[in-house]
Amino acid sequence: MPKVKIPRKSTAIDMTAMCDVAFLLLSFFILATKQKPPEVLSVTPPESVSSKAAPDKSILITLTKDGKAFLMLGDDTKKEDILKDINTTKGLNLSAGELAKWKKQGFIGLPLNQIKSSLALSTEIPAAQMPGIPTDSTNNEMSDWLRSITNAYKGTAQNKLQEMLLVKGDNSVLYPAFKNIKQAFKKNEIYKFRIVTNGEAVPVGSELYNSQPK
Repeated sequence: MPKVKIPRKSTAIDMTAMCDVAFLLLSFFILATKQKPPEVLSVTPPESVSSKAAPDKSILITLTKDGKAFLMLGDDTKKEDILKDINTTKGLNLSAGELAKWKKQGFIGLPLNQIKSSLALSTEIPAAQMPGIPTDSTNNEMSDWLRSITNAYKGTAQNKLQEMLLVKGDNSVLYPAFKNIKQAFKKNEIYKFRIVTNGEAVPVGSELYNSQPK
């Protein structure tokens, strides 16, 4: 008796559930990924063998190769308090609306006496066209900013604030510009801060290399 042949059918796989899982994972990674904060202007910092990561919410002072100083207030939870403090202590007379607009800006690179007029503009001034925060010996406004920062973080452990304070200077910036930043820290009794560098491998045979666990 002949065998009954069962007709073969192509296997169909429903990919709907798999697509749903893929999109859920994609959405999760997009939302959970920590984005690199935007740079004010491109600078080339010096190299070092340190590999310690900078904190997520950092306060970054950037020094360009021509000595311009910019400030980024990365901690949004304190940014409003810092802006309100310097508005009061330096008599900028900014309204609540102007402070709200100022808070949305990613960085600060203007003298204090130009802030109010810049907020009246319809578009934000590009960083390349900003003169930077004055840091010379006769008018070091970075010390005013650091004073408002310390006021906003009053009650916070000093070592925690020091870990958030970063200085990123171009490799070709002249020392006097960096010295003025150090004076601004010193004037506010801040004696420790971190310098942003480009990481490089530890030289083979050096003391640091030999001290590392093998």
